[in-house]
Amino acid sequence: MTAPIPHLPSASPAPLGTGDLAAEISAQLSNRLSRVRLHGFRHPAPPAPTLVAVAHGSRDPRALPAVRALLDRVRALRPGLPVRLGHLELNRPLLADTLAELHGAAVLVPLLFGRGHHVTHDLPAALTAAPHLTGRVAAPLGPHTLLAEALHDRLLEAGFPGDRSPRTAVVLAAAGSRAPRSAQDTERIAQLLSDRLGGTPVLPAYASAAAPTVADAVRALTARGHDRIAVAGCFTAPGRFATQCAAAAPGPAAAPLGDHPALARLVLRRYDQALLARTGSDPESTRAATVAV
Repeated sequence: MTAPIPHLPSASPAPLGTGDLAAEISAQLSNRLSRVRLHGFRHPAPPAPTLVAVAHGSRDPRALPAVRALLDRVRALRPGLPVRLGHLELNRPLLADTLAELHGAAVLVPLLFGRGHHVTHDLPAALTAAPHLTGRVAAPLGPHTLLAEALHDRLLEAGFPGDRSPRTAVVLAAAGSRAPRSAQDTERIAQLLSDRLGGTPVLPAYASAAAPTVADAVRALTARGHDRIAVAGCFTAPGRFATQCAAAAPGPAAAPLGDHPALARLVLRRYDQALLARTGSDPESTRAATVAV
């Protein structure tokens, strides 16, 4: 039996024109009717877009298990959400193969930390090459306070002192990119980590394509009087760059972020933000939009 439709709320004190009033009544009726049960049934909700986590890929045998562990934690946080993995290179499944198997809608969440070439070019191109999908590319994982939380915890696990001594400092290591916006993102992550560490200096450094290197950053901090220097890494999983940067640490070197709970929450945050973003009104304009947040 059709449930009775609740009374509409009283009109707003502000006067409405005839057209505005009709639109308001129509919107209210649509909203109420969408929740009415007809003969005991509801219209089924459309399935949630698939979250496709995009990892770079690595020859390090520890990389794939680390990424899979992160996605297991994401699934545990949101049961029922379809979560898939795709790699840009070096590991299977490759992103193109993952997208070829999907139908409907997808959100690509890069397990990367800045707006480099992969995020701004390769991921939108991958969606363009999958015309059977409706999708968009979420923002990278950095910068964000949840990322700073994960970096902080990994530093403490590595033995970084939490005494806020003027002798301590941190080098924040990232993969590196020639894209200026990627460097800006790394600098912002460094500032967020410094804030979380109570003002401890955090200097960005890069494994490739940008300066300074980790070794150069360590020398710069030493010249400023810091002799207790740790290295934190913006790396999801073990790999060549993560190992290279850790080897240059004169003190504690934090492990890759892996399945840290804050990183799993951040993956879901980026997915949600991509779904909420409005980048255009026609379907083609939103198909392969990259969300900038």
